[in-house]
Amino acid sequence: MNLGIDLKVIKIGLLIALMSLVFGTAMGVVFGANEDMVKNYISENIASNPTVHDEKSKAKIWRYAQRSHFHASGIAAYSLALLLIILLSKMKDSMKTLSSIFIGLGTLYPLSWFCMFLLAPVIGRNAAHNHILTETIVYVSVGAFCIGLFMIFASLFFNMFNQKS
Repeated sequence: MNLGIDLKVIKIGLLIALMSLVFGTAMGVVFGANEDMVKNYISENIASNPTVHDEKSKAKIWRYAQRSHFHASGIAAYSLALLLIILLSKMKDSMKTLSSIFIGLGTLYPLSWFCMFLLAPVIGRNAAHNHILTETIVYVSVGAFCIGLFMIFASLFFNMFNQKS
């Protein structure tokens, strides 16, 4: 049965979202299989860099890893729903492609938490939070997601970006 739906127009955004979902799942698998490895990474690097840490560092950095996992799974899951809305919308194919890429890029936000998890044990929580890589990921992913979401709303409620009838 052919419904006339062509996934090719959203394939880039779909690929990014699916990879984000795989990332979130993989983190969950790592936590389940060897949580101590992750916690040892944190502890060993905090011990090697005590001047940039306080008594809360170990728990807070562990929470960064968890947030990366939770955000990757959750954001990717609802982004897949948004990609379906884009696919079924009346947007021009070029606009479907563009908006799906923006939504896909939005699923990269959890990498900011992952980046903080990797950097914080070595350079400290504040420095990791304000690191150029962390901030770039946040601004690009959140900005892209907002643009993609705007395009969906504009198409559905204001007939913008849509094919001419």
